[in-house]
This record gives sequence, C-alpha cells and structure tokens, in this order.
Amino acid sequence: MGDAMHIRGAVLLLAIVLAAGCGGPARPSAGSGQPAQEGRGSPRPQVDQSRTLVIAARFEPTTLTQKALVRIAAASDNDARSIFNAGLAVFDDQGVSRPQLAEALPELNTDSWRVLPDGRMETTYRLRPNLTWQDGTALTAEDFAFAWRVYATPELGVAGSPPIAQMEEVRAPDARTVLIRWKQPFPDANILSAEDFQALPRHVLEDAYQRDHSEAFGNLPFWTIEYLGLGPYRIDRWEPGAFLEGAAFPGYALGSPKIQRIKMQFIADSNAVLASLLAGDVHFTVTNAIFLQQAVVLKREWSSRAGGEVLVIPTQWRRADMQHRPEYASPPAIRDVLVRRALSHAIDRDALNVAVFEGEGVVTDTPIPSSAGYYPTLDRSIAKYPHDERRTQQLMGEAGFSKGADGVFVGRAGDRFSLEAKENATADLATELSIIASALRGAGFDVRETLVPLSQANDGELRGTFPAMYVGGGGIGERGVLPNYIGSTIPSSENRWVGRNRGGWSNAEYDRLFDAFSTTLDRSERDRQVVRMAQILSEEVPAISLYFNPIAVAKSGAVDGPRPYTSDGLVTWNISEWQWR
Repeated sequence: MGDAMHIRGAVLLLAIVLAAGCGGPARPSAGSGQPAQEGRGSPRPQVDQSRTLVIAARFEPTTLTQKALVRIAAASDNDARSIFNAGLAVFDDQGVSRPQLAEALPELNTDSWRVLPDGRMETTYRLRPNLTWQDGTALTAEDFAFAWRVYATPELGVAGSPPIAQMEEVRAPDARTVLIRWKQPFPDANILSAEDFQALPRHVLEDAYQRDHSEAFGNLPFWTIEYLGLGPYRIDRWEPGAFLEGAAFPGYALGSPKIQRIKMQFIADSNAVLASLLAGDVHFTVTNAIFLQQAVVLKREWSSRAGGEVLVIPTQWRRADMQHRPEYASPPAIRDVLVRRALSHAIDRDALNVAVFEGEGVVTDTPIPSSAGYYPTLDRSIAKYPHDERRTQQLMGEAGFSKGADGVFVGRAGDRFSLEAKENATADLATELSIIASALRGAGFDVRETLVPLSQANDGELRGTFPAMYVGGGGIGERGVLPNYIGSTIPSSENRWVGRNRGGWSNAEYDRLFDAFSTTLDRSERDRQVVRMAQILSEEVPAISLYFNPIAVAKSGAVDGPRPYTSDGLVTWNISEWQWR
C-alpha cells in the first residue's frame, strides 16, 4: 500500500506542477504579467520591487532565532524563521547543504576538518569578508564563540541538544575564522545550519548574559520584537497576534533581497488563507498555512484565470505521541507496550489518509522515507501494524484487559480503559482527530477528544504533560526525527520545557545507538545504526506512526522565485532571489 501511496503522491505533485505552469523559471506563467507571445530574448519588464510581499503563516513565532532558547511548538515555522537568519551553511530546496555565512564548507581529511589521534575533531569555517549584523556592526568569529557559551549554558535548556552537546569549544583565531573543537567525531560537523548552531550578537547580548544567564535571559525582547539577525530580512514591526513586517537587509551574505519588504500575517484558519490567496491579498504561504483541500481548490481556480503555483510534497511525519512518564500517564496502562501496539492496530491509517488527504499521504510505519538508500533493509526489519481489530483485542487481553458488556475494554479490577486524545485546534486537524478517536472507540477504547487552542500550542509544558495521546507532526528522516526520541531531549521544568521528546520515552539501547550514530563517520555503519533505531521505534511504539502528510505551499502568479522542494529542503532558502513578475 505504501508504494501505491508514493505513486499517487507523485502523480498529484506532477499534475499540480504542470497545471500551475512551473515548467521552468524562465517560462512566463499565467498571470505573470508577461504576454505569452513575448520573445525568448526579450528583457524582463521593470517591476517595482518595493511592493510588500504578504506571507501567510498559521503559527505566530515564539522567537525569531532558529537555534531557539525559548519554547517553540514545532518545526513547522522553520521556513518562516529562516527569513530572518543565516548560518554557516544552509539547506537548499533539494536538501543539499551550501555555504551561507562561510566561504566554503569543511572537507574531511583536510586542514578544514581534522580527526585527531585521541578521537576528537576540529572543523574550521572561514567567514565571507565584510559581513555585518543587521544594525551594521561587523560579524566576527567571536560572535560564534559567544553563541557557543550561551547555548552550552545548562540553565538555558539546550546544552544537551546536538550539536551543542558534542562541542568542546568554539574559538576565534582571528576575526573571520571559526574553529570548532569537538569532543568526539560528529558526521554533520561540516553542514551547520542556523537551526543547528548560529552566531549571536555579542555587542547586544553579552552584558545581559553576564548579569543573568537564567530563564530571564531567554525571555529578553531581543528574541522577538527586538530581534537582530543575519538573514535576508530584518524585523521592522511586530503586532502580536496579527502580523510582523520586515525590510530587506542589504548586507545579507548571499546578496541584497530583490523584494524590499515583507509582511507575515498570522492566520490560523486555512480557509481564510485560501480566500486571501484567491483575492490577491496574500502572495505566499509558509508550511502548514494551507492543506491539501485548499491546494486542490487553488489549483482549480488558478488554472482557469491568472493564478500561481501550488507546490505539494509528502513530508512531515505525522504520529500520535504517547505519554511514558508515570507522573503524567493516565491511564497508567498507556505505558504498557502491548497497549500501545494494540492502539496501533486499531487505527485504519489507509481510511484516515483517504478521509483527510484524499489518499495522497504516504502511510508509513517509520519516520524514515523510502528515498533513503538503506530503506529496503529497514522495511524488512521494522514491526508493522496493519489495521486489525482482532489483533487489538488479542494484545489487550495479553495486557490484562477484556471487553465489558458495553464493548469497552476494562481491567481486571473492572476499571474502564479511558484515554484522552489531543490535537491542535484547526478544522483540518479536528477532522483527523475525530476519525482517529472514532476508530479507537470502534475497537473498544473509551476516548475523549480534546482540541488545544492554537494560542496554547506553543506551551511546552502543556505539550509535554498530556495524559495519554497527542497527535501531531514535525520533521522527517534522520535529522528531523531521530534526535527527538533520545533521553536528553525530554522536556521538563529543569530545561524550561524545551525538547521534542514530549512523551518522555527513554530507551538505553536507542540512546547508545544515537550516540554512536552521532559520532560515526562511515556512512555504511551509520545506515546500520539507523535501521536498528527505526526497528526499536517500531517495536516500542513511543509514538504511533501514521503517514507522511502532503504539505502544500502556494504562491501567487505575481511572485517569481519559490520552486518545488524536497522534504529535507526549505522553500524559503533563496528568498533573497525572489522578485515580482
């Protein structure tokens, strides 16, 4: 079934791309403002690039930095935050790492990437010349050394996250040289994006850090309304709950943006985003602002009149996280792996995919996509949970539950198995949760549905203390998912509820494998480690794997620049090159 879903997803993507006329960046599309008969060699008409590019986002960022000290709800706003940031490297639309602030990326077994005899490493990044912060102050390697001291401060909550935990020291031999010393081999040491490790403006933050590097430091206005970054746009105005505005940063490392102003509107309702796109009031949407249902309408409407493009790709691993910490788990039996496997068999994911995504998602038992070279081996190794209510009943029986007179599972003491299933409150996600809950009820579980208002979706404590099940989505593959299930990423009051292992699952073998994966430079050995980690995730079910849902990003025909992207890439990576048609 998974292969069929891949084929159907690919067919949809091809159809949408063809209908939207994205055959190549030099070809005028419908509504581009260029006459169809324009000669191939004709110059592009002069267009006023000072117009404001209006971007729709579902979530209002809780911070504008990419390596966050404050709580963020999900990686779904990463493409929005990337607009204001730059790292040593950046991942392009194909998921390939490119130099951004750095002149070049370190290469193994050269002076730029040395493995030392004692097992430690050194990587050297040379900054591009004449880089500045958005206030005009020179960017120097000391800003990276300062950032490392900040991120490595235990009280700020991210010291245990990769790659900070693997760094021994960051030094500045001179103004343009960033020397990173590693405690151990780290295979991604040459592709550090801003999300991994970014500079911080020492001239703005050092005094505050010296005075107090507790939680108060992470709550400074700098991280939001007074943010100062290195990206293509700088924050100009922020109206909480409504919008933020940005102006082009002429000193951006990859060139001054062509479009001079942006406005990001926070619109929680995807149908409202659709209406704004059709009215021409919104020109572009970041991840999760619209869903497949709106994408289908856009494709139909834009194909019959001046329109734009809809870019669709199956990405974001959707799953139902399960609670594993005894102080929060209710019912306590949710911590029993037999119960979690029983719940997995109770959900008809194929029917759910059809109902929510018209069958265009990719049902999966693992967060690793089939594009991985080692996927055939992985697919043979993992546990799978096809819809099977008889298997659900069998597993619940092994866990000590049987069905009562009303068809609901009860324990040996007669206690009903009642659980709360949570999800963020939007119309699309409410449908998903309703279908999941209905399937679980049909299999014999007493389920209460709770929709969490988007105003609370950024609350790390709320997201980490749910009693039983929280349905959500996020990254994909090795970088996007595997770090989220190590013990050091469990959110708690001690780390200010920062961390994506929200269910609190911990497995010693998985942690050892991840540590080895994070220090192994040989790709074939890393493949074996990933396969075993995926196998553990499938057997222990820290989260019920659902599917890779198709993400839609829309742009109006007035904008030239955004293009199809992979699940490992960012659609906004080259926003400085976008322009009005």
